[in-house]
Amino acid sequence: MNTKEKSLKKTEKEKTTEKVEVLKVEKKTLTEKNENGSNDSKEISLEKKKVKKIRKQILKGRATIKCSYNNTLVSISDLNGNVLGWASSGLLGFKGAKKATPYAATQVVANVSEKVKKYGVKELEVFVKGVGSGREASIRTLAGNGFDLSLIKDITPIPHNGCRPKKPRRI
Repeated sequence: MNTKEKSLKKTEKEKTTEKVEVLKVEKKTLTEKNENGSNDSKEISLEKKKVKKIRKQILKGRATIKCSYNNTLVSISDLNGNVLGWASSGLLGFKGAKKATPYAATQVVANVSEKVKKYGVKELEVFVKGVGSGREASIRTLAGNGFDLSLIKDITPIPHNGCRPKKPRRI
């Protein structure tokens, strides 16, 4: 299979179908004066079209949750890695220490799941990264929003005695 055939297959997969509806047909008459002094009239019909895009239905997706001490980020993508929707607690208007709360994490997941519902996602693989307080709350909210969680995996990076860590805060 050559590169042209591959690119054709990719474009066929990525296409979304479009539905065109004709809303209104208006007829207007234009009158113009000739050089002779007589009036010429032309009829022009104008159509207003509404293009409706039908999204491709994606049944299985991948949710990546990053919970740090300062923020919570959630993104949901299809299995190829194309992002369908994302949100963070800072994006939703939480400021300062409130961004790292479990309540903010539930609001972030609710926002993302609302965006992704229009794609028809039913089943999710969940990957959690970080040690923040919104980890459990975000997973519970995903399950509560009607998604079937097929996999929950912790992908927090753990060093095997690599770089020296930051000094701990003394409060």
